[in-house]
Amino acid sequence: MTELIPATEAELASSVAAPARIAIVGCGAMGSVYAARLAEAGHEVTAISRRADHIDAIETAGLRISGPDGERVVRLRASQSVPEEPMDLVVVAVKAAGVAGVAETIGPLIDQSTVVLALQNGLGSSDALADRVGPDRLAVGIASGFGASIREAGHVHHNAMRAIRFGAYGGLNSSDLGRVAEIWRSAGFDAGAVEDIVAMQWEKLMCNVAYSAPCALTGLTVGQVMDHPEMGAVSRAAATEAWETALALGVECNVDDPVALVVDFASQMPNAKPSALLDLEAGRVSEISFINGAVPREAAKVGRDAPVNATLTALVRTREESFGS
Repeated sequence: MTELIPATEAELASSVAAPARIAIVGCGAMGSVYAARLAEAGHEVTAISRRADHIDAIETAGLRISGPDGERVVRLRASQSVPEEPMDLVVVAVKAAGVAGVAETIGPLIDQSTVVLALQNGLGSSDALADRVGPDRLAVGIASGFGASIREAGHVHHNAMRAIRFGAYGGLNSSDLGRVAEIWRSAGFDAGAVEDIVAMQWEKLMCNVAYSAPCALTGLTVGQVMDHPEMGAVSRAAATEAWETALALGVECNVDDPVALVVDFASQMPNAKPSALLDLEAGRVSEISFINGAVPREAAKVGRDAPVNATLTALVRTREESFGS
């Protein structure tokens, strides 16, 4: 895997000296997990979501979070609108399709010292944030082995939390990136800054394309797709196509065998349902255009086709046509 950027003792000492002012924009399932843990660590967190019942429940009774490490209620500030006050860190945790819209609303949260962190699946959604806030203040995060769902308004359950890595989109300086990583480590996350976030994005994308569309189309879990005599082959072909595209683009990902990568991924969480499947079950448009759909889009940049992922994307999008936006 891509090596972590080591933090200096001075950076670590300064980064934990005071709590950070943090806005979580898009406090859905994963955003709520982030908000709860960061607030527990003593940071000044504002959870922002358009879902009125969820925000009302958090304001009234706190955010209830449950998972492998137990259950508790965390008190934090929550709002349906963007407050008019700058933050140290703005975490954009909406789904990929919503990033462009959010980019137009977060101006009041940003001043000269604010770092904006994009945390989405797939590729391409952070470009809209870079256009709005500037590439030199933007970090991109990759969350691996995470799964969460909103059980009811004000209650979020998470299944696992493995690792989260951060990299600079453009010219964000290393001290700011290290500060972001330390904020997340203070909340109990396995977090760190890396030099090559693009390579990590592609490594995660290989796993995502293997299961997002195949699970969404069949209703099968990750493990069931992996073991299925027909869909398993489709899944592995999607991952291999993404790997071949990354190599053609010159991405220096540390993957020699994409099939082994995605089989190992599924074996660690066989009962998981990817977010694309959860979205279709709920009648919502998924992030499939930024996951499986990213492969043919990127392949075209180097004169290649990606027919497996293009077909999977077209099938999911056809199912979504009746959902609206």
